[in-house]
Amino acid sequence: MQIEPVVDATFDHLFKFTQEQVQAFADLTGDNNPVHLDAEYAATTQFKKPIIHGMLGITVFTKVLGTQFPGFGSIYLKQTVEFLRPMFVDTEYRAVFKIVSINPAKHIAEISTEIYDAATKKVTVRGVATMINEEKF
Repeated sequence: MQIEPVVDATFDHLFKFTQEQVQAFADLTGDNNPVHLDAEYAATTQFKKPIIHGMLGITVFTKVLGTQFPGFGSIYLKQTVEFLRPMFVDTEYRAVFKIVSINPAKHIAEISTEIYDAATKKVTVRGVATMINEEKF
């Protein structure tokens, strides 16, 4: 299903991460903070269990924006992000995207990016992506 990239158009994407993916991200980035990898250590923190790297959580933004909404040809110019709540493995999340503005002369759009815990409906992450796409905007 192709969604027309117009102001107020929205797109939702359900996802979750496994502990194996968290470990792979730690291996790739070198961020081996035990709050992400060691359940015993994480139990002593305010989170009480391992949390997902914030930057791993927002990889869903580049996946969706670059491949689905608005899709191929989209290039990031900027992404703001606020980490409001921790994210946990094997928990379903909903990423919600909404086109806020389009500058057709420059082929640039601003798209709000939010991640919600699918069960509690609480926002875990929010921000705004600025994308360029010469074919779609």
